[in-house]
Amino acid sequence: MMTRSLLLTILLFAAVPPSAGRDEVSAAAQDKTRIDVTGTWSFQVATSAGSGTPTVTFKQAGETLTGHYSSSNLGEADLTGTVRGRDIAFKFIGTVQGMSVDVAYTGTIESNDTMKGTLDIGGLAQGTFTGKRQ
Repeated sequence: MMTRSLLLTILLFAAVPPSAGRDEVSAAAQDKTRIDVTGTWSFQVATSAGSGTPTVTFKQAGETLTGHYSSSNLGEADLTGTVRGRDIAFKFIGTVQGMSVDVAYTGTIESNDTMKGTLDIGGLAQGTFTGKRQ
């Protein structure tokens, strides 16, 4: 009888949902791993039309990304984008030989200081990039 009573007590405690204290600890741990790309980044870009080393400045607010893109190939432009988990995407309007082109970057944030992915320059050229926080 004592064994049955002990077994029932164990089962009852196993079915109790986690306490608020454990939830708070879990939320704090998630905050420490939250990604924030705010800052200045150096990119290495290789495309079917050539390569470049743009500088990108990001400002992140939640999942919303704003900033500025600067390169000798595509000029200066403000950018908009998103960060969702480890996925990053941003776009801007660049200038190629006096013409405006839509430029889109999509990638993965590998750590607080590195990212990599692909880009498309108005359907005219595609390529890859790596980025490092300065």
